[in-house]
Amino acid sequence: MPLELVLVDAFTDRRFAGNPAAVCRLEEFPDQALMQAVAGELNLSETAFTVARGPDRYDLRWFTPTTEVDLCGHATLAAAHVVGCPVRFSTRSGELRCSRGPDDLIEMDFPADPPRPAAVPGDLGIGRIRWFGRGRAYHLALLEDAGAVRRLVPDLRAVAACCESGLIVTAAGDRPGIDCVSRFFAPNLGVPEDPVTGSAHCTLAPFWAARHGRPVLVGEQASPRGGIVHMRSAGERVVLGGRAVTAGRVTLVV
Repeated sequence: MPLELVLVDAFTDRRFAGNPAAVCRLEEFPDQALMQAVAGELNLSETAFTVARGPDRYDLRWFTPTTEVDLCGHATLAAAHVVGCPVRFSTRSGELRCSRGPDDLIEMDFPADPPRPAAVPGDLGIGRIRWFGRGRAYHLALLEDAGAVRRLVPDLRAVAACCESGLIVTAAGDRPGIDCVSRFFAPNLGVPEDPVTGSAHCTLAPFWAARHGRPVLVGEQASPRGGIVHMRSAGERVVLGGRAVTAGRVTLVV
């Protein structure tokens, strides 16, 4: 049986940048083991599976190469790009609404995940840490400046041992129009470094909104591929905005 998937580059307006995801539209979800095998075969940071449940309503699930996850921003953006906006996705993190925003951005209404101060859980091998905390999902380390974030070569074994679900490193922006820079490492999820991580910005948005004193921000994820995430902090919710482009299509025989 052929399985058709669309390859999408998310949080970018050009191909071969941002964060790639695969999106598969189905009539019903197959066995979980099959979806996990497909995600492992593609070896992208996320593969998204969608099932239509009514006009502008879909169920949505996300898989890394090794596990199903509770929330993924860039694969949600990719799915909205494929199925069209406005759309509501039913997920393990509740209902996620996507719509067209200013400048034709796709905007996603996500739960906020503000970090709370926490002790550094061990020697992370990431240099001087100015502040450390964690949200429900991820740990966050504030470094001295954007250059420290950009130059960082992390000890992934230490990150895996100390930050089971992933580590965000961040600093204030270093160029006009960019309020913060970040990188994200999740070796335990089969993602040594994620190119652009929407769900990490559920933590970055309230963190930097408090420091900058305003809710509307723009973040740059400074991975080798790079990407831009627009953020609006709104109490218990965060609106994340980005662009996406279709990079290709693939057919798997399952």
